[in-house]
Amino acid sequence: MAHTTSVSIWAFAFSLYFGVSKCHFTIPLKIYPGTYNVSSAVDLTPVRRVALTSDGNGLSLASDPTGTVNFLDMVQNLQGDSGRGYYIEMSVGSPGQTLNILVDTGSSNFAVAAAPHPFITHYFNTALSTTYKSAGRTVAVRYTQGNWEGELGIDLISIPKGPNGTMSINIAAILSSEGFFLPGVNWQGILGLAYPMLARPDSSVEPFFNSVVQQLGIPDIFSLQMCGAGLSASSAADPAGGSLILGGIEPTLYRGSVWYTPIIEEWYYQVEVLKLEVGDQNLDLDCREYNMDKAIVDSGTTLLRLPVNVFNAVVEAITHSSLIQDFSSGFWDGTKLACWMKGETPWRFFPKLSIYLRATNTSQSFRITILPQMYIQPITDVDGTLDCFRFGLSSSANGLVIGATVMEGFYVVFDRAQRRLGFALSSCAVSGGVALSEIAGPFSAADVAANCSSGPLKEPLLWVISYALMAVCAVVLIILLLLLILPCRRRDHSGEITDESSLVRHRIK
Repeated sequence: MAHTTSVSIWAFAFSLYFGVSKCHFTIPLKIYPGTYNVSSAVDLTPVRRVALTSDGNGLSLASDPTGTVNFLDMVQNLQGDSGRGYYIEMSVGSPGQTLNILVDTGSSNFAVAAAPHPFITHYFNTALSTTYKSAGRTVAVRYTQGNWEGELGIDLISIPKGPNGTMSINIAAILSSEGFFLPGVNWQGILGLAYPMLARPDSSVEPFFNSVVQQLGIPDIFSLQMCGAGLSASSAADPAGGSLILGGIEPTLYRGSVWYTPIIEEWYYQVEVLKLEVGDQNLDLDCREYNMDKAIVDSGTTLLRLPVNVFNAVVEAITHSSLIQDFSSGFWDGTKLACWMKGETPWRFFPKLSIYLRATNTSQSFRITILPQMYIQPITDVDGTLDCFRFGLSSSANGLVIGATVMEGFYVVFDRAQRRLGFALSSCAVSGGVALSEIAGPFSAADVAANCSSGPLKEPLLWVISYALMAVCAVVLIILLLLLILPCRRRDHSGEITDESSLVRHRIK
């Protein structure tokens, strides 16, 4: 078929339902990742050990006084991509059993498969570990998509490409699950890196990273680079990969300065979004719309998820600013692919997307921007003549989620010690020599509300209120049942016991 640049050639070729709901991570049923050699994009020769110091907008570097952490040993310790999730290899138990564990900054339980499942190749056999100890407690976690149940225990963990040392970690042994392990994934557990408030069954279950910081004495900070951005569609098996740096940052993984935004609340990694732009167009919504009911940074979510009103405004702005006016609604809601003739890439038809975050200097903000290559995502080659793409955004009923669609463009620093999140340009977010992300600032935030996060009540408080209301309703229900079921018996004038209905009939006479 002849090559052409006419917009009219694009077509919606195949309807495809992805089921892109969130499971603290959103994983399509099938993905075709591209291949990318991370080492070709960064210079890994200098050994640099760094610690963080606060300097306003950027990051100051200082030598690690202990010299005990070589972050270069952790570079490229992740495999996977946004579609299947990014995972790290761990050794669990004694003797060690090797498992791949999904990295998820949107939950707080460390959980591993402890029973066979059709979609996983192996699992953690607790009976073969001489150091595993059951805590005698059950645990269940339900995500937006999928859930699992199991038992709590404690065992020894080490990370081959992580900090030196073995840690005693709370483990949830997954005994049954539904919709959690999916076809095509190559991981057997999940590493929740968020705060204790999200741990199940309650916050007394110390999360993984809290234990690592306490037992190994590393700084309370980790950083994350996910290298699946802008890759061409391919059926190659080699995963894109990335890096999880526990205890600090690795300067070879980013370019320029690190820009910081405060962590608003320590449960998820909740941030404050001030505004969104499509191209140069400000959506001009009340900033509380963006934070309804929270805005979080979550490595386990595939897409950029937006509250319904914000999502609709973004789609409208894209259609008005792009060269294509008549896209099917199926493309925007994730049920259809947009296809072009092979080689006819769609990037020039779409605008950049920008998210403004409040800076640590609260009167200022900074902007993180992704190019169309980040959110118009290649899926598969159709019969050798068409290249097809999906929309990397979705609507959300439970808040704004900065997922892999955005995170793949940046090196993200989770500076828990100073209660802030940092963003810098990722050294691997490059395609064909073109940087796929941008960062700029500072900008004035004087015209923005002092608090954009004053949306609905946060979930933990809602739970307390819900339980209280349930208790009140239960008491009222019990009283009503007693009144309705138990006959009210009274004595008549003759001394005989007569029920209430008899008395009523007597009065009527």
